[in-house]
Amino acid sequence: MDSSSDGSSEISDSGIDDYEANSYAHLKSENLMVKVSDRIYKCPFCLGKRKHDYQYKDLLQHASAIGSSNRKAKLRAEHRALAKFLRDDLGGTSTPAVQLTVPTQEISKAEHADQFVWPWMGVIVNIPAEFKNGRYVGESGNRLKEQLSRFNPLKVHALWNFKGFTGTAVVDFSKDWAGFKDAMEFENHFDADHKGKRHWVEMEDSSSGIYGWVARADDYYSGGTLGDHLRKNGDLKTVDDITNEESRKTSKLVHDLATQIEVKKKHIEELECKYNETTLSLDKMMEERVKMHESYNNEIQRMQRLAQDHSRRIFEENEKLRLELDGKRRELASRSMQLDKLVAQSDSDRRKLEDEKKKYAIKNSSLELASMEQKKADEDVLRLLEDQKNEKEAAFKKILQLEKQLDAKQKLELEIQQLKGNLQVMKHMGGDDSGVNVKIEELNEELKEKIEELESLEALNQTLVIKERKSNDELQEARKELITGLSDILGSRTVIGIKRMGELDEKIFHSACIKKFRKDDAEVKAAEFCSKWQDELRNPEWHPFKMATVNGKLKEVIQEDDEKLVALKEELGDEVCEAVTMSLLEMNEYNPSGRYVVPELWCFKERRKATLKEVIEYILKQWKVNKRKR
Repeated sequence: MDSSSDGSSEISDSGIDDYEANSYAHLKSENLMVKVSDRIYKCPFCLGKRKHDYQYKDLLQHASAIGSSNRKAKLRAEHRALAKFLRDDLGGTSTPAVQLTVPTQEISKAEHADQFVWPWMGVIVNIPAEFKNGRYVGESGNRLKEQLSRFNPLKVHALWNFKGFTGTAVVDFSKDWAGFKDAMEFENHFDADHKGKRHWVEMEDSSSGIYGWVARADDYYSGGTLGDHLRKNGDLKTVDDITNEESRKTSKLVHDLATQIEVKKKHIEELECKYNETTLSLDKMMEERVKMHESYNNEIQRMQRLAQDHSRRIFEENEKLRLELDGKRRELASRSMQLDKLVAQSDSDRRKLEDEKKKYAIKNSSLELASMEQKKADEDVLRLLEDQKNEKEAAFKKILQLEKQLDAKQKLELEIQQLKGNLQVMKHMGGDDSGVNVKIEELNEELKEKIEELESLEALNQTLVIKERKSNDELQEARKELITGLSDILGSRTVIGIKRMGELDEKIFHSACIKKFRKDDAEVKAAEFCSKWQDELRNPEWHPFKMATVNGKLKEVIQEDDEKLVALKEELGDEVCEAVTMSLLEMNEYNPSGRYVVPELWCFKERRKATLKEVIEYILKQWKVNKRKR
């Protein structure tokens, strides 16, 4: 058989059982190495894929997880055979995680077969008793527990009947193997002092001290108060029974954990897919927005270039016309000088000259008018450019003004109220004065315009409010989905987790009760106080708040002189009072009407409400860490 699950052809689901039996036979014949040393094991079917030096419990979990997964049939069959081989053939040569504390070196073969009373119990007999007021009395169970403190007893039950104390007591030890070790040391201690069960049976003088041993089957079936107590509070089991039962529980736990891991893995993969889809959608929207912005900028630049080219051409044409006019003016001046020289030639020539001067004067006047028109045209071009610039600035200002219209709503409402007041004043001043009537009509027109402007602003404001509310509802729905879906992953011990707002911490009450009550009663008292004050928090009639100004804002704060809080502070101290006050503030903030505990995504490191971005980043980070570990 190949040592890798990928080394031969794949099998069908119907052939899993046969292939599993074949793989198990190879493992039993030691053709495949599993156990490297007393503590190191290897998976013979995954040697070529990953580094895998396992401990026994880790290899058993690995084989069980793959055997119950949805992977290829051949891989599942091989790992099922490996899990069976580990449990049936190597289970006795290794120490599973839950049995690391079993004191196997202290359990003899006889003890394996003995039936003990479980949970482990010890028996103490021949305890001194006195006859008082018609009944026998003796030492209390707590006193006996202090005397046996080196054996770590949980509790000592003194047995009584209608005559009083019977002189017998039962010692309870813990249910684990440490309790079994303490019980055996308890029995060995009395055996070493010749005070064990055998010595008690053989004893003739009952005044020779206290005897003790571990309760077994003969004690369980004995008569009297001892047998009744053991049968009522325990069962008979051998060490092998308890060991096998813990092995079955361990195997079931490993299988359940492997199944849960697969379910969590699939859930995280689904969340990752949803996150990737959302990220791709957002990236696409951002790319489209950038393209639109670039297109808008390019169009603006193109229009500016066209405007500049048009202005340059106009200036060039104007300059060319100006040069032509200057040339004509110089030509006329030279002709005028020539005519002046010929004035003296003759009268006829003078008259002709006069006529020509008049003609040239008319032409010169026309040229002057043309020059003035050209100058005026230049000024019109400059003014046109300035108007274009002003229109662009006005357009940008209009955009900014539209963004600030929501802030101008209150100012506009105030102006409307002022116009209404002025209109009422003018009406009272009216009468037959035509000037006042004209003013009233003007105010009515202005008021009508202001009201229309206000209505448009309110419509825009309502649209923005609806969009904001819709976005807020979507965010709240997303938070609720995260709280519901991740309640098993996130807890109160993670950096980002789920905090139950308004819920009291019983540990704080327990710490306060330990200082005030006995250790045995502290836990019960803490539970009572915690339950009582949790009910007080849910009571809507108790509202110890007052209005106060904090950082310039009016808000509700706790009344420090509230009777219940003052009494709680005197009874259990400042720490418990602060915890109740904090839970009261949380409940008043998150659920003031219902007064019940509300789960909330929380950043425990910074003690504040966590954002959706932080929660998603944390979950992805944990998923990547767990993925690397696997």
